[in-house]
Amino acid sequence: MNKLPLAKRVMILNGLCEGVSMRANSRMADVSINTVTKLLEDAGEACLALHDEVVRGVASKRIQCDEIWSFCYAKAKNVAAAKSAPDGAGDVWTWTALDADSKLMISYFVGDRSGESASILAADLRERIATERVQLTMDGHNAYLGAIEDAFGAGGDYATIQKIYETDPAAARGRYGPPVCTSVIKNVVSGDPNMAHVSTSYVERSNLSIRMQNRRFTRLTNAFSKKLDNHIHALALYFAFYNFMRVHKTLRISPAMAAGVSSTLWTMEDIAVRIEARRPQPGKRGPYKKRL
Repeated sequence: MNKLPLAKRVMILNGLCEGVSMRANSRMADVSINTVTKLLEDAGEACLALHDEVVRGVASKRIQCDEIWSFCYAKAKNVAAAKSAPDGAGDVWTWTALDADSKLMISYFVGDRSGESASILAADLRERIATERVQLTMDGHNAYLGAIEDAFGAGGDYATIQKIYETDPAAARGRYGPPVCTSVIKNVVSGDPNMAHVSTSYVERSNLSIRMQNRRFTRLTNAFSKKLDNHIHALALYFAFYNFMRVHKTLRISPAMAAGVSSTLWTMEDIAVRIEARRPQPGKRGPYKKRL
């Protein structure tokens, strides 16, 4: 079997983390789209395992949570009329939990916007935190209420922040222009959170990075995900890149180094090595027998 050179694998993986589409990567690296797809699948599985293994015992004090929307194959309103829509087609929400100090993406989950998805994120987040008590902030989405209570109980200081935007049609800035925030409401849900730190600014800024560096999140293009598995693999690769390989401008180190879960700055070559380590090794061939 032909093996793609390490330099090309690294170039493709870096391109996928810098907002380059899969077909553009295939043209730039002069390989087939199937090669890029297979590499993404392998990298995604390796990065999911990396995150699950390494991002544990995080000494976090303040965590911000949010959800970011995208879609797979077709938007939810168009799935019924879509031709041969696969499982997972429709709206897709990526739930994220970010450490406010180290900027480490501690936990993420790809699903719908239901309470079940919120519970999965909260339970996974609780397992990865080493501190007994932590302050959590998220928006006013009701799905968080029961999820945070079940996962953290009395061990969490939980608050919500709700932003009120203008509704005057005359003040609209266009179809995709953001409305002006007119007020902010902070509410204590449980515990004793420090209201000065009740904010979702960091995790909302993380949403921008996700959209900027994942081509499949770009609006009004045909680069959206066609398969849910590929969507998950692309996000797993991006979060590994963000946590372990990208130097945060303010921290001057990677979020993983700032959080103490890694002592060195990783490179994409390290991910390529992990991909190879996960491949099944060929067994020994038996003795050759001449056919009569």
